[in-house]
Amino acid sequence: MNILLTGGAGYIGSHTSLLLIDKGHEVTIVDNLISGNSKLVPKKANFINSDISDEKKIRDLLKKEKFDLIMHFAGLVKVEESLLHPERYKLNNVDKAKTFMKVCMECGLNKIIFSSSAGVYGNTPSMEKVNESSELMPTNPYSKTKHEFEKYLLNLSKEKKIKCIILRYFNVAGADEKKRSGLVAKKSNNLIKSICEVATNKRSNIVINGDDYDTQDGTPVRDFIHVTDLAEMHTIAAENLNKKNSEIYNCGYGEGYSVKQVVLEMEKILNRSLNKEIGRRREGDIPYSVADTTKFKKEFDWNPKYNSLNYILKTALEWEKIFE
Repeated sequence: MNILLTGGAGYIGSHTSLLLIDKGHEVTIVDNLISGNSKLVPKKANFINSDISDEKKIRDLLKKEKFDLIMHFAGLVKVEESLLHPERYKLNNVDKAKTFMKVCMECGLNKIIFSSSAGVYGNTPSMEKVNESSELMPTNPYSKTKHEFEKYLLNLSKEKKIKCIILRYFNVAGADEKKRSGLVAKKSNNLIKSICEVATNKRSNIVINGDDYDTQDGTPVRDFIHVTDLAEMHTIAAENLNKKNSEIYNCGYGEGYSVKQVVLEMEKILNRSLNKEIGRRREGDIPYSVADTTKFKKEFDWNPKYNSLNYILKTALEWEKIFE
């Protein structure tokens, strides 16, 4: 396949690009490098430094190249930042994405796999796994933009203008085992990134944001999926997009680990304690977020390759050691 991939200089987009190229597909990446990093762009990808809303550049590209489908990763992803700048998140994650889709449809490119978020489910009322038909209650501007663009795509699909697969990510973690890509973020609030920075002496301590949640040990519980397994889910979705109607799938393992369990697992890997302190709860954090992944596994007979918290942490740590 020949794939147009937005946001390929980012964490998940770059891993998916690498896997697609490894499997023999052609990838053209469009990224404005505002939050992406050019070092993560695979050497074998065709790279275009452009905003997705640059209508002339996108139209020129689509006139020149024939793509089979779009994978849309581009967007802003920080919950805390979205609380401070909701209008910026709406502009980048909704308005610009709609402009991009309009141009793609005008040029006959109407198949898309969209990078969405488990944040659209919001704060589930109890310790229950969420499935694709669970109620949607996004609680912050970031997840609201994901929900809004989902609705936009589903409406286009109902009008038979596009075919789409929406993938709702849970907590993506880990790094490419060949150390070609990993999470790059300055002053990151990402739990595993922070732990790895403490483990490699780039940060002095881990702040656990709240230990008074209604969970087993008082800290939030999350479903962590290795980024390479998530990349494979995109590849499977791409290979099956023609055969399916528009669909939504959860992307996780269906297992939850608390913040304290994740820290403890890293301490076991390092065979030493890490400096940690209990901080206040973060605004918008929810106690429990775990996926029911039955739908994707059943429909595609899929089993993850890297379903191990230990492996997730080890690959993230190895990446942190080499990336400055």
